[in-house]
Amino acid sequence: MNKLTSPKQDEFIRNATHRYNIKVGARRCGKTYLDNLWTIPTRILERSGKDGLYVILGVSKGTIERNVLQPLRQIYGKNMVGTINSNNIAKLFGEEVYCLGAEKVNQVSKIQGTSIKYCYGDEVAKWNQEVFIMLQGSLDKPYSMFDGALNPENQNHWLKKDFLDKIEEKGLDVYVQHYTIFDNPFLSKEFVDNLCKEYEGTVYYDRLILGLWKNAEGIIYKQFADNPSQFIKDKAVDENKIDDLISKCQIEEQLIKEKEVLELSKIEVEKEKERYISNLNEIKAIVEIDIEINENNDLDVVNSLINRFEEELKSLTNSEYEITKEKLNKLQNDIISNNSIIQINNNSINELNKIIDNLLIKIEKNENLIKENNVKVTNIQNSLTDLEKNKLLYSESKQTLENNKKIKKKFEQNYEIYMSNKKEADLLLQLKEKLDIYELQIKQLNNDLKILPTPIVVL
Repeated sequence: MNKLTSPKQDEFIRNATHRYNIKVGARRCGKTYLDNLWTIPTRILERSGKDGLYVILGVSKGTIERNVLQPLRQIYGKNMVGTINSNNIAKLFGEEVYCLGAEKVNQVSKIQGTSIKYCYGDEVAKWNQEVFIMLQGSLDKPYSMFDGALNPENQNHWLKKDFLDKIEEKGLDVYVQHYTIFDNPFLSKEFVDNLCKEYEGTVYYDRLILGLWKNAEGIIYKQFADNPSQFIKDKAVDENKIDDLISKCQIEEQLIKEKEVLELSKIEVEKEKERYISNLNEIKAIVEIDIEINENNDLDVVNSLINRFEEELKSLTNSEYEITKEKLNKLQNDIISNNSIIQINNNSINELNKIIDNLLIKIEKNENLIKENNVKVTNIQNSLTDLEKNKLLYSESKQTLENNKKIKKKFEQNYEIYMSNKKEADLLLQLKEKLDIYELQIKQLNNDLKILPTPIVVL
């Protein structure tokens, strides 16, 4: 491993020579960093002068600016990496590159039917499937290539089910590289350990730590089955009742899987949770890692991530939690009405209500955590503001010092000139004194000549 890349990243550099080169894995594992450092610049320069368009696709132009363009500027400078103009074009390494959102089909209409020589895909798992299908038809040159990076989602996701799982079956020219968070040696052990503890026992450990495609079904009931005592307030409940309740919960999980409406709703809730956790950890990563390791982090990058985090927090209102409660209540009614599967008595319903109450308590705790995180974000912003003020004072002090140095240097030069002029002046003064003496001597001689007798000339 060299000082800039990890062994896993070096492996990608060696093997990413296929038509499609896709990195799938955990957050903070170094996928996007490698693409900014090596992949994107290399691909663009290799295809300079060839027919076709350069394209960068992300969830939105905002995510492209945050995830791709800003990090590229930090590495290569503003002269090499421009901003997205009104025509959705940014200048990269002297080439025009279309930067478009892939969340909706109409956002990429400008390149529909065109020929693409290179495309980079950011957060590919969050794209609209039709956009990806359209892209496949546009990579029509012998040298056309696609590089993409993504975090895995559920096992039924279209990208996994319809593309990645069919590589061998269809004989596709695709190189897939899998990452875990442990593949990034540049992260501190403390940060990784804390993140593992936070995600332990949840679907996010599999997705965001191990980089696996993992379904979110049954997460609530799985935790209950593993630790039933945490969810039962009445200590008098015997083990048979606990076993019976666990059995009923397992049946409920099966019912959830069989009901499409509930499943879709649950996935949406999980996505909201995932967005919240991912954004929170991006902020934590910036504070705990990037500022410590990479002092060149631009303040604008930090502020943009903070703004994004605040926007996501605003979207998490009580309505999402009320919807979740409604789904759980509907689940109870479905179980009661389905007598062929299970007979539910009033005691069992009360026990399930206790579970719901405990879940609502946890939701309230999460809301308190959100408020605390808002305070932390404000403190971070204040700290960053103070840092900017100190940087400005330092810059002003440095400028004053430079000015004083210039004044001192000029004084020294003037002093040398003064000493040189003084020497000349002293010489002139000495000459003047000598001239004065000569003038006195001449005057005396003239006076002496006047008193001499007139000479007599004898003819």
